[in-house]
Amino acid sequence: MKYIAQFSRITVGLIFILSGFVKVVDPVGTGIKLHEYFDVFASDLPAMAGFFSFLSHHSLVLSVIFCAVELILGIACLLSYRMEITAWLLLLMIVFFTFLTFYSAFFNKVTDCGCFGDFLHLKPWKSFYKDLVLSILIAFVFLFRHGFKSTKTGTLVALSTVISFGIGIFAVLYLPFLEFTSFAVGNHIPMMMKPEEKPILQFIMEKDGKEYTLDKFPTDTTYKFKEAITLNEDKAKAKITDYAVMDENGNDLTDSTFKGQKLFLAIKTLADLDKNQVEELRKLGDSFAGSSIQPMILSSVVHDDLVNFLAQNNIKTPAYSIDEKILKTIARSNPCVVLLKDGTVAAKWSNNEIPSKEDVLKYK
Repeated sequence: MKYIAQFSRITVGLIFILSGFVKVVDPVGTGIKLHEYFDVFASDLPAMAGFFSFLSHHSLVLSVIFCAVELILGIACLLSYRMEITAWLLLLMIVFFTFLTFYSAFFNKVTDCGCFGDFLHLKPWKSFYKDLVLSILIAFVFLFRHGFKSTKTGTLVALSTVISFGIGIFAVLYLPFLEFTSFAVGNHIPMMMKPEEKPILQFIMEKDGKEYTLDKFPTDTTYKFKEAITLNEDKAKAKITDYAVMDENGNDLTDSTFKGQKLFLAIKTLADLDKNQVEELRKLGDSFAGSSIQPMILSSVVHDDLVNFLAQNNIKTPAYSIDEKILKTIARSNPCVVLLKDGTVAAKWSNNEIPSKEDVLKYK
């Protein structure tokens, strides 16, 4: 049993390190997922709606804490540091996440748990089964927590704590230094909008009370169709399915954004923009007016509200509509500046480093 406990400790540590790292580099993405969960709970549990609404409004802060703590616990577990406390924290965290993934799967509320951020997408039931396995491993760690030899690695754990929170805070302020979304720097959006492979189907049929699995749809009409399964679902589905840019008249300009150089000035909401950011966006848009780099405001804000806002701030850059969800994936800050070159993401800048014309031209 001692060897099983040691295997469990190492495995749990490695999984928590991977899961924590790929999320802490992009806590805004995890915050969006937490926001979805809290909104679901607020709707399903009206008696506690105020509490979950409070959590929802602080989802970004909670995300940084959760992601950093997950990474720190993984390191502490791997190093066998103060396992009495580490095991308790691991147990509490896996109980919390197992409940979330079960609720998501059973009630089909959140279709992607976000357990590994945008690095790896798992369907709800797969996420739940993954957490069940982790729960068993953590149970071994918890039961044998007094039997692990303590190591004097407090300095390493303290350093990992500083680094973990530092990575998360940096990502919130200046965008992720390592991005796993489909709109990461270097990705060609039109290519991401196409599936890698044609779907490979298997057909579940029934005949004479027996069930058959066939690679081709039968011509025999005595077979009764039950289900079609896509064997290569991940590769048969495009990674980007809802990217669409529309003008004020509802005309689809999506394809035109892939031609030449486009400078997106992304505005997700008007609520938290400050005057300096607005002025910098205005200057940036004006500096490229009529040039080979076309500035475009992309926003999911209600059209009339956006038009009034732009007029009040003398912003003349043309504005276009885009879905709120996809904009949150493209832009992890508000506002956010994104440079596209023939459909490839060339550069991104956060709201705390809105570029000058010279900064943008470095990527031309």
